[in-house]
Amino acid sequence: MSGYDAAVIGAGHNGLVAAAYLARAGLRVVVVERHEAAGGCAATEEVWPGYRVDTGAHSLTAFDLGVAADLGLAGAGLEVMSPDPCVVSPQPEGRALLLELDPVRTAERIRRFSGRDAGRWPDFLEAMSRASRVLALLYRSLPPRLAGTERGDLWELLRLAARLGRVGRPDALELMRLIPMTVEELLYEWFESEALKGALAVDGVRGICQGPLASGTGYMFLHHGVGAGGGVRRRRQVRGGMGALGDALQRAAAAAGAGIRLGHEVASIRVEDGRATGIVLAGGEEIAASCVVSSADPGRTLLGLVDPGELAPEFARALENIKYRGVIAKVHLAMGEPPRLRTGDDAAQAAMLAGAAITIAPSIEYIERAYDDAKYGRPSEHPVLDAVLTTALDPSLAPEGRHLLSVAAQYAPFRLAEGSWDDARREALGDAVVATLAAYAPNLEDAILQRHVLTPADLADRFALPEGNIYQGEMTLDQLFFGRPVAGCARYRTPIDGLYLCGAGTHPGGGLNGRPGVAAAARILRDRKTTPGRRRGRTSSRRRFGPGPPGHPGTGRSGIRRK
Repeated sequence: MSGYDAAVIGAGHNGLVAAAYLARAGLRVVVVERHEAAGGCAATEEVWPGYRVDTGAHSLTAFDLGVAADLGLAGAGLEVMSPDPCVVSPQPEGRALLLELDPVRTAERIRRFSGRDAGRWPDFLEAMSRASRVLALLYRSLPPRLAGTERGDLWELLRLAARLGRVGRPDALELMRLIPMTVEELLYEWFESEALKGALAVDGVRGICQGPLASGTGYMFLHHGVGAGGGVRRRRQVRGGMGALGDALQRAAAAAGAGIRLGHEVASIRVEDGRATGIVLAGGEEIAASCVVSSADPGRTLLGLVDPGELAPEFARALENIKYRGVIAKVHLAMGEPPRLRTGDDAAQAAMLAGAAITIAPSIEYIERAYDDAKYGRPSEHPVLDAVLTTALDPSLAPEGRHLLSVAAQYAPFRLAEGSWDDARREALGDAVVATLAAYAPNLEDAILQRHVLTPADLADRFALPEGNIYQGEMTLDQLFFGRPVAGCARYRTPIDGLYLCGAGTHPGGGLNGRPGVAAAARILRDRKTTPGRRRGRTSSRRRFGPGPPGHPGTGRSGIRRK
């Protein structure tokens, strides 16, 4: 058996980020991944000869650029491209709303729909930017243990209060007001144009099985604004496809000293006397490690890879009750020519050809009607769409003269009211997406050369996403902050000593941002009484881990079931 300080399960972006920071701190780290390529949902595959398709995420919008700079990803081969136009939202009557990075130009675009909204646009951006800055501060903070009574717990609460005080009481109170709001309420406070409200409201429901009239969707809107300045999400794309992010992270982790083992599936986590001591691979090989760090979802990690007898029944039930409810599907189209939007605005067509995302959500009511289908276990007849012509910024992704359109479609529920996802339902879903998009781009159907459809069930199988949920657990108010993934397990530690979580199912949640990986690494290093700046070979010889989080009633302090 090989001996490591840390064995990381999964070479998705969070797993690789955590591995890179741990290795930079001097720990002996190995990363084990079942697929032959790193990156997880940042995946690029040759679906047809010559076409490199982003089968998972198709934008790098949310990735923490501070982390990218800190890990030197540019030097590791990551090239990020960002168009100035962000969003093109075509309307049923033939017009199109264009949102750009420049607030003055965007206000002029909005003026065609509402002079009042155009005047409020700069103030809206400033208000959302302030709220996102406060939320970013919470994201950089360890969730407090509200039931804690130890000196360390009280100190954490005082530190959090001090941080919030530094950003200003009015901004902190305003964030508290916005978090439980519906995204409809948030946007109705500011705007009257249905086109503008629809285009913005998409971020309030992205990836969750809720409509824009649900409480907490205001929070989701702000979540997607963290790191983007609030208001409009800046679209970023990776040259060579999203898989290049995984390649760059793999190189950065390897350069820091981490070992990367691809094509090996972890079968179980070895636990001895209530402590994780390593992992066992599907072929029977055992890898000993002082701690195990899992970027897999909390349910699979603690209920699938760990013997359930190691956990208290109450804690296991809490894990079983995590809501997932995936609603995203992907449709990829190989095309002989780019879409031509049915609009008299040449600037909108030019923006799409420059790499802007096409958002099909002409109003908040449209989004709510799309959600109505999902409520009853049916795919939306007229889905909400986020489409990107990936070859606009990177023609190398398709053969010369050809184009690739990547479409994320919502709502397509993982659990159907009748039957399950099969080939017939997959094709029907593809037909609905194409028909919806063709209503705004009349040349679309004739331009399609090939079609590739991934249902939520396909995404679940391909990327190990529970119920196809892209966040490893719905980001609803009861599953955030100190409740993510479950109450009493929100600080990256688990009830099993030496076993940590670092995936999207932990604070601060999902999206291709890397923040959980950074925070989990910091937690581990803190538990080892090691600072990130120490050189290799200078880590603490005591290798001491702190106590686990408080358990559920009757579990004892660590939450481990007492046998």
